[in-house]
Amino acid sequence: MTVTEATPQAPPERPAERGNARKEGWIRRAPLLPALIFTIIVTQLPFLVTIWYSLQSWNLVRPGSQRFVGLENYATVFTDSQFRGVALNSIILTLGAVFIAMILGLAIALLLNRAFVGRGIVRTLIITPFLITPVAGALLWKTVMFDPTYGLVNFVLGPFGADQTDWISTFPRAAVIVALVWQWTPFMMLLILAGLGSQPAEVLEAARMDGANGFAVFREVTLPHLRRFIELGVVLGAIYLVNTFDTIYMMTQGGPGTASANLPFYIYQRAFLGFDIGESAAMGVVTVVATIIVATLALRLIFRSFSAAEEA
Repeated sequence: MTVTEATPQAPPERPAERGNARKEGWIRRAPLLPALIFTIIVTQLPFLVTIWYSLQSWNLVRPGSQRFVGLENYATVFTDSQFRGVALNSIILTLGAVFIAMILGLAIALLLNRAFVGRGIVRTLIITPFLITPVAGALLWKTVMFDPTYGLVNFVLGPFGADQTDWISTFPRAAVIVALVWQWTPFMMLLILAGLGSQPAEVLEAARMDGANGFAVFREVTLPHLRRFIELGVVLGAIYLVNTFDTIYMMTQGGPGTASANLPFYIYQRAFLGFDIGESAAMGVVTVVATIIVATLALRLIFRSFSAAEEA
């Protein structure tokens, strides 16, 4: 006859213990409450006010025109062909700048990951564009680089027939992307360098001992290891660049027409040049909601990737 021993069960948690655990939890969270309250006041309350304005028909050049129209402004936004064109511009500007900056950042990081004399100085010089304010960077590209008469780009490309080319007027979207890539490539490079620094040296050595050449090691070992860092850089860069305003304002003013305008600049035009508060508020709400949805999905994928890597 066999005797089955019962599995001992943990004693039930007493009310006093639950109260102490809850109290300790609030004590740990207490230092964060002021920052949380400040964030809510600064970000969420204005957003609620913006939602309220988006339900109004209100043009500042017509006093007394403010009235409640419900979702009429949102219907106008989604049927506005110019808004759709500007949204497409935003996607092209953001993705173009992010992916080009990531490719260049990856290439530069691979070069700077090698040991050579003066590597620290070179790294410092390369991250300098990221430390320059966007307004100063935009003015630099507009006046020093792309100026049709005195610009360095025309000076360098003059022997190839590019003399006196007005790059900003002829290629406004590409000019903005070049300025954004110049400023954000160092950020991508720093992320990739951090990933390269966290790569186990013994794994690389084992791959070389197995006969893998440099490209095979990069493709099979280094690139999969850098995947999380590349994804993080793309998401963070896209979240920031989708809100780009100063570079477009200083370089192209969104023109010609709306060829280089993105959603933040178009909303600015409708609100502060067209004085249409209702429609501009609706555009702002749509832009914020779409950005939150895309960013949330992307960040979930990244966190899931990091969790899977830690479990492995």
